[in-house]
Amino acid sequence: MDITETAFMLILNAGNARNNAKEAEQFASDYEFKQAEEAIKKAKDDLNQAHQIQTDLIQSEARGENQQFGLIMVHAQDHLSMAMMAIDHANSMIKLYQKLYQLEKER
Repeated sequence: MDITETAFMLILNAGNARNNAKEAEQFASDYEFKQAEEAIKKAKDDLNQAHQIQTDLIQSEARGENQQFGLIMVHAQDHLSMAMMAIDHANSMIKLYQKLYQLEKER
């Protein structure tokens, strides 16, 4: 796979992770916590795939295999960072909605 294809695979997996994290937040806001956890699991699986692509690139460079990185790869790395942040945020929101749900049940 050339560097452009690699970048697009990174974008695809990171984008899927971000979308699944947002879906998890939506489930949590509706108090559908089982579905929220399933969506977070999917997000983490997608993130792991994206992270493996990044790790392969890093190992390739460490072996001295120089590659030309362009704007597409920078964009791909940005997608990976945003996916990681989205998953962290979704996890926080799920916990928040669980607390809110518990408080409402106690009323």
